[in-house]
Amino acid sequence: MIEQFFPELKRYAQDFVASYGYTAIFLISFTESIIQPIPPYPFIVSAPFFKLNVYMAGTVALLGNLLGALAAYYLASFLGETFVKRLLGEKLYLKGESLFNKYGFFAVLIGEPYKLVCWLSGVFKMPPSVFLIASFIARGIRIGAFVFFGNFLEKFIS
Repeated sequence: MIEQFFPELKRYAQDFVASYGYTAIFLISFTESIIQPIPPYPFIVSAPFFKLNVYMAGTVALLGNLLGALAAYYLASFLGETFVKRLLGEKLYLKGESLFNKYGFFAVLIGEPYKLVCWLSGVFKMPPSVFLIASFIARGIRIGAFVFFGNFLEKFIS
């Protein structure tokens, strides 16, 4: 679906991973947690096609996601409610506020898009340790699933 809206960005990301491997996956994962729309998941699954180890790709993506999440969290904390409202729009901000007030930890655990969750966690002052634990669980499960399928693909094409 993303490729319909951002075909040049998708091609750039593929070329970036082909050229820079794990570094590219890290940077894609890091920035995906903050602002950009290309997730790291296709690159984890297709790691064998890029001559990358799927487990290492998953580990690098998880690390990038978590560090990017912390960056968005602290940016939101620092820049404040007015900035985040402008970034997300009033309607989305209010929906997020309701979600966080009602579900807290679980809003991070199941919330998507992840970049939105990261910004809202920071602006609503969720304790950083709680945010990081929920993010680790959520991203770990999701990335783990893509590692599983990438591992299967690797065995299939070998």
